[in-house]
Amino acid sequence: MQESRLKTSIAGAIGNVLEWYDFAVFGFLAPFMSSQFFPASDPVSGLIKTFGVFAAGYLARPLGGMIFGQMGDRLGRKRALQVSVAAMAIPTSLMVILPTHEQVGELAPLLLVTLRLAQGISVGGEFFGSSTYLVEVAPENQRTSSGSWTMFGAVAGILLGSAAATLIHNFLTDEQVSHWGWRLPFLGGLVIGIVGWRMRRGLSETADFVSMQAAGNTERRPVVQSVKEMPGRVAQIAGISLSLAVGVYTLFVWMPAYLTNFVKPPIDHALLINSLAMAFMLVLMPLAGRLGDRIGYKAVLSVSSLGLALTAYPLFRWIDGASLVAVVVAMGIFALFVAGLQATLAAAMAETFPPRLRYSGTALGYNLTLAIFGGTAPLFNTWLITQTGDLRAPAWYVTIIAAISLAVTLTLRPFSDSKQ
Repeated sequence: MQESRLKTSIAGAIGNVLEWYDFAVFGFLAPFMSSQFFPASDPVSGLIKTFGVFAAGYLARPLGGMIFGQMGDRLGRKRALQVSVAAMAIPTSLMVILPTHEQVGELAPLLLVTLRLAQGISVGGEFFGSSTYLVEVAPENQRTSSGSWTMFGAVAGILLGSAAATLIHNFLTDEQVSHWGWRLPFLGGLVIGIVGWRMRRGLSETADFVSMQAAGNTERRPVVQSVKEMPGRVAQIAGISLSLAVGVYTLFVWMPAYLTNFVKPPIDHALLINSLAMAFMLVLMPLAGRLGDRIGYKAVLSVSSLGLALTAYPLFRWIDGASLVAVVVAMGIFALFVAGLQATLAAAMAETFPPRLRYSGTALGYNLTLAIFGGTAPLFNTWLITQTGDLRAPAWYVTIIAAISLAVTLTLRPFSDSKQ
């Protein structure tokens, strides 16, 4: 029984490994890819444009949430999970053979944006499929820890992306990485996609969906019904997701670029430090999930957002001193609070909606936040520093966002099944 539950958890989480591996690789290698797609005399300008393409993938997430939300709430969680992981593997594979600006001119950035949009649509459905599935198949007293596997897969994907980028840096020169080396990590995404699709073929549908379908309680237009019946709950999902969206993409995707391009002198081994911090986060997440089962996901979410709000500025100030020890310790503290957010968010979102609207309602709220605040965080933080000249400006952004997320988290109330 325990082995079967472990296999189910891995199958549910593996799609997130692929989704976030690909997005992370793009974020980590953006400084090298920028010269291939946006030639410019000003490297910062090229970097901003590349992060803009990174953000474009997130703008497609709400559309993906609507497509896969419709599929997951009408046709089943299992079906949506199978399609989403396959849909991500195709554009990831095409990144390997994408032509550069030197080869096809302005068509190159257009093709790059097209692939990012395709990936964004798939990502827009994956997280909610896996989180909904894992929460629904778990025993009542293990829903938070089971749901934490969703983000465990996401962090594992980011970690693998960071590790792949680190290996590329260690074995190739910067010139080789810029010209062709950046393509290699995307091959790894293809392998993950094939493994994920095969694993998900063996999944069973959740009891919640089977019961809902047998009772004829599925919605024809679950996305529309979510907005019509429960707009406040959609807004709550968007609000509680703020800390995670900005926190992850500022502190663990954009941070290596910050440490190498803005902090003076640049921090050596920035990607390695980032990888170690995320490995630490992986260790913390199961513990935070179990804590959420014991004291409630709301308490863990609240403390984690509060921690980010209180520590972002002093830790950024410490990092700006360019001390290796300061960076390592600061990243460890950030990992502690972000792990709390990641481990408990899936359960919090799932319990905010009834099963008939669960996939669509959570996808809509979360994707809106990720599109507006998450995917744009690297771009916005880079712009903040160039406009203000203040290396600590992103810390104020994280602080404000975390405070807003905390306020919304305190308003959370689980949805009562009796209201369905």
